[in-house]
Amino acid sequence: MGSTPLSLKGRALRLLAQREHSRTELAAKLARHVQEGDDLDAVLRDLEAKGFIDEQRVAESLVHRRAARLGTQRLVQELRGKGVDEQLVRATAEQLRATEFERAQAVWRQRFGQPPATPQERARQMRFLAARGFGGDTVRRVLRAGAAGEDEEDFGL
Repeated sequence: MGSTPLSLKGRALRLLAQREHSRTELAAKLARHVQEGDDLDAVLRDLEAKGFIDEQRVAESLVHRRAARLGTQRLVQELRGKGVDEQLVRATAEQLRATEFERAQAVWRQRFGQPPATPQERARQMRFLAARGFGGDTVRRVLRAGAAGEDEEDFGL
């Protein structure tokens, strides 16, 4: 005998137990499980009212998990893809810009650790950082700083 299928609310709570989800994400994931008589919107409203769905936590969770490896542009794109409110996206982006250079420098150091020896290698390093969502100005600053050997004191050298 099989177990009884989970209700929409049960499925939503299971998803939320794994990680924070936005209302848009949950609606998309639960839509295929809606059966006759189910009211997905009511379930989502109830979860929001009880604090189980919170866009601020979704944004904080994403930043906490991914900011060390990704640039502001990529994180903003992911937040928008999750359906997070545009005002919250902009506020989060503003906070991320304050640490953009340091985060890009850490990613560059971990991946390359030394300045490019050729123009082709420089282009490769720039593409790598740009693909992770770091802005062009930030990428150029990181490579300039790497070529100049700046911030060696961070390593205690």
